Amino acid sequence: MKLRLLTMVLAVTATAVLARESAAADLKLPRVSQKGQVMQTVGLTDVTITYSRPGVKGRTIWGDLVPYDKVWRTGANEATSITFSTDVRVNGNPLKAGTYSLHTIPAKDQWTVIFNTQVDQWGSYAYNDSADALRIQVKPQAHEFQEWMAFSVPVVGQDKALVALDWEKLRVPFEIQANTIETGLANARAAMAALAADDHQTAFRCADFAFQNEVAPQEAAQWVDRSIGIKETWLNLRLKANMMARKGNTKEAIAFAERAVETGREGAPPEEIRKIEKLIEEWKTKS
Repeated sequence: MKLRLLTMVLAVTATAVLARESAAADLKLPRVSQKGQVMQTVGLTDVTITYSRPGVKGRTIWGDLVPYDKVWRTGANEATSITFSTDVRVNGNPLKAGTYSLHTIPAKDQWTVIFNTQVDQWGSYAYNDSADALRIQVKPQAHEFQEWMAFSVPVVGQDKALVALDWEKLRVPFEIQANTIETGLANARAAMAALAADDHQTAFRCADFAFQNEVAPQEAAQWVDRSIGIKETWLNLRLKANMMARKGNTKEAIAFAERAVETGREGAPPEEIRKIEKLIEEWKTKS
């Protein structure tokens, strides 16, 4: 009887302990340095930065709270992470697609920015430079006061973007360069190789991409001809006219533009037709 009673007491005690541990595991409280994330598409590349945002709170940051010449998690809590969906170049240096922990070594005149393959680590305490994929040197810049540390992408283009870390009165920038044109052209070539017999739209899009980015002009000409051969639209005829004008064939440019106007009388936005008509007038004055 006593043994059974003791067993019951131990079971109840164990259950209570487990319940307390479960409650502790489920407890959610706000962090002082809250989580932030910024995502920017650069051409065909997605760049995502996940970090925690410490505040200045009247403290001396550089050389004090954040020591010089020591590896810093570049934020608070877990080490900051950065993900690239495709291969990129960072300040001109190649870096493979993937997720990296982003560490820095601040200094008065020059920072080291580190892309490390060991992710999901707390702070930089377990940082190991043998896992570095890339290190770059960056000049810090004076900047307007920023209470809560923030990453941003203040400048973005089709094939490159500027990433900035702002905190206190400092900005630390670096440039991401994506292989947008090369990747887009490879995608276009693959699409044209598999083009369906009735798909004039894909042929037009591939030709327009090459024309707008001034690459593969001979292939672009073939692709727009393929689109027109399947079905004439005001879009592919206008593109053909612009191609002829770029080559200096004004007479042919006018002829294709006039066909674009006639084809687009029904269905095309009137303002787009007016733009083509204006081009025709300009080309006629030059011919």
